[in-house]
Amino acid sequence: QVQLVESGGGLVQPGGSLRLSCAASGRTFSIYAMGWFRQAPGKEREFVAAISWTGTYADAVKGRFTISRDNAKNTVYLQMNSLKPEDTAVYYCALKSGGRSVDPSEYYYWGQGTQVTVSS
Repeated sequence: QVQLVESGGGLVQPGGSLRLSCAASGRTFSIYAMGWFRQAPGKEREFVAAISWTGTYADAVKGRFTISRDNAKNTVYLQMNSLKPEDTAVYYCALKSGGRSVDPSEYYYWGQGTQVTVSS
């Protein structure tokens, strides 16, 4: 059984920054790929970033967001800079075996989500 717990969400002004964290328990963290997804009201869940040993990003966040992991702490991070109102969503981290993927259906453990609101 794996538990994923996100933290770090909140309210930020446009142009601001937030760092999300996702702490994992229950498995050998380093062998798994981790992903961040987001879901805005009335929209489908969408891919944001994923990492095995290196990161990959959705075009909408490329150059502004950075995904990283600390295997010693069983934690994956999402550094979000130059935030825009359209980044407002609930952000979820997820875990899968094998390589990183942009497809949420390949991830089988999910966190509870953390709200990010970008507004002046």
